[in-house]
Amino acid sequence: MKNIIMSSIVIIIVLVVTFISGCGEDTEDPIKEDEESTEAVPAGMVLIPEGTFEMGSTAENANINEQPVHTVYVDAFYMDKREVTVNAYQKFVQETGHRDPDWHRISIYSPAGDHPIVFVSWHDAMAYAKWAGKRLPTEAEWEKAARGGLVGKTYPWGDFAPGGTCNFADKHLEHYWWADKGVDDGYGYTAPVGNYPANGYDLYDMAGNVWEWCLDEYDTGFYATSPSTNPVSGAGPVAGITNGFSSVQSPRVLRGGSWQVNSQGLRNAVRFRLDPSSINSDVGFRCVQDLTP
Repeated sequence: MKNIIMSSIVIIIVLVVTFISGCGEDTEDPIKEDEESTEAVPAGMVLIPEGTFEMGSTAENANINEQPVHTVYVDAFYMDKREVTVNAYQKFVQETGHRDPDWHRISIYSPAGDHPIVFVSWHDAMAYAKWAGKRLPTEAEWEKAARGGLVGKTYPWGDFAPGGTCNFADKHLEHYWWADKGVDDGYGYTAPVGNYPANGYDLYDMAGNVWEWCLDEYDTGFYATSPSTNPVSGAGPVAGITNGFSSVQSPRVLRGGSWQVNSQGLRNAVRFRLDPSSINSDVGFRCVQDLTP
């Protein structure tokens, strides 16, 4: 009996030590083994599975550039769980000598390192992605990821009201006539990335916080002629746009809405456009990575 008691005490001590050790580890973005892949998922990213989805919207409030709804197949890819942060972008600038953005202006809207980087152009985002060994998502990849596996839903989380689910124009922006003054999301400008619940693919801030640059050239009528497999609007394939990005001058697509838009602008299907050299207080980005480089 004495031996049994001593053995039990040893086991308890081992479990306690293991628990304490585990609590001290940084597990925010571990490299993990995905259930659907034999490859390790890159740190800070998730696997978006291959498959088809219905792209666009037929809702009464849908814009003409969201139509027609069409079936799209997208290959599997990895996507950043969170928008690129101020800290991550600072590291990129320090290591590459890329142009310094206006850090003072950024600090007004993104006051801490874990907030999303803003005031970055499409060219800046493309340069960061290349440095990181990644790229910007195509518009189709972005929308498939935003839907999180849900079918026919308005928002990344479903169809219910966005209050408490994301960062958008709320009571803090009472001088904006379109703001929802009955909601308090906790922030006047950007929020820390990952501050709100993730969607079905474990992606954060796919609606609100900052608009996110996509790879595609903006084309209002693209959906009417879009290829059904891995579509991308613009001159040439993904690799061609990525390799020649510095000379691109045509408008680019942005997705996801931001802290400045109301619930209408947070819908999965909403498409926005800006010139690639534009910089704004509510525009940032996240990256994707192909499964096989």
